Amino acid sequence: MFQALFNIFKIADLRKKVLFTLGLIVVYRIGAYIPTPGIDSANLAKFFDNIARTQGGTLFGIMNMFSGGAMRRLTIFALGIMPYITASIILQLLTAVFPNLEKLTKDPEGHKRLVQYTRQGTVILCLIQALFVSIWLENPAHFGSLQIVQFPGWRFRLLTMLTLTTGTTFIMWLGEQITERGIGNGISLIITAGIISRLPAAVYQLSSLLYQRQISALSLLLILSVAVVVVGAVVLITQGQRKIPVQYARRVVGRKIYGGQATYIPLRVNQAGVMPIIFAQSIILFPATIAGLTANPFIQSIARALTPGRLFYSLFYSLMIIFFTYFYTAISFNPKDIADNMKRYGGFVPGIRPGRNTAEYFDYIMNRITLPGAIFLAIIAIMPQIIYKGFKIPYLVASFFGGTALLIVVGVLLDTMRQIESHLLMRHYEGFVSKGRIRGRR
Repeated sequence: MFQALFNIFKIADLRKKVLFTLGLIVVYRIGAYIPTPGIDSANLAKFFDNIARTQGGTLFGIMNMFSGGAMRRLTIFALGIMPYITASIILQLLTAVFPNLEKLTKDPEGHKRLVQYTRQGTVILCLIQALFVSIWLENPAHFGSLQIVQFPGWRFRLLTMLTLTTGTTFIMWLGEQITERGIGNGISLIITAGIISRLPAAVYQLSSLLYQRQISALSLLLILSVAVVVVGAVVLITQGQRKIPVQYARRVVGRKIYGGQATYIPLRVNQAGVMPIIFAQSIILFPATIAGLTANPFIQSIARALTPGRLFYSLFYSLMIIFFTYFYTAISFNPKDIADNMKRYGGFVPGIRPGRNTAEYFDYIMNRITLPGAIFLAIIAIMPQIIYKGFKIPYLVASFFGGTALLIVVGVLLDTMRQIESHLLMRHYEGFVSKGRIRGRR
């Protein structure tokens, strides 16, 4: 593996891509420390430190995680890339509803229009979110009487809207540049860089607990063992797939014979990725966030019932994840399109008639392999709460043992390794493992 890392810098083109990607990530991290004008960063940091002590925090805590801590300081990148992700999800949901948008996905020019729609939606969402963030910051009652904004009013709100919208637009541009001129997955790499930036603080907190003898060396060893097992399980589920054998009939065109080969269609166990957890978190933490902004008794009672760590919260959270796993899989995976494409090119599943029967077969298989994937996502989502309660460690440390952060980091790093490995193999270099290929890519 170390030899493969050295080989990266032997290939001029790959070396340029890697260094270009690292350079833009450094630019992103520098921007995460440039504050928005008119903010008392010290008082805002105190507020987010209080959030960090709770199990799961609020929606602001999630935004802080995706922005790599920029929300905690309300820097120019405070909104992070979340508005872009939200716009992409909304457009993807609309594509599944409106046939005209679905046609655009099958045309290269239409795909460019969808990308432009996503950019425009990102700007609109940024303006709306920045407005509400600025209004939220102006009220000291939300922060335990801490004064966050020095000069409240519409001048501050407009300046904040302009600053935060520009910052997110710049992050979006950085992600597109990494995708086009770097090693790919620009947006995902930026999110991963923001999550990993919190790792040194988590390691410091854990080492401080060990130094102060609040946890024993045996407990630390057990925590590290659990971390290895959880990461290994996430890798297995992320790479896990059901291979459907496909046979292509021979076709004679003139003097040439086409087809006749056997291949397979991989159906992923975790087809929905991390999206079900993001959806479930956004919905289940919404009452707690609203409860912090209002004194309505009904909302307060709902927020207490959905307090992280309680049994009802864990059960409801798990059921929401399972539901959204099936929901997002149904949107992202279209068995009818796959069956029609196979029939068009003379492909068929042995023992299954082409067309409608093949689509029903794919749907049958996907419904069954999605269940273990959904249950696994639910277990991973509540794992930080189990670690937090079982080992009595800070929630920042426990958050790296599961949940959204771990799934994103593992998934993005595996995909990045595959892309770098493909460059190495094309130039006759060894990959990251002894057989030359990452397991799951045979």
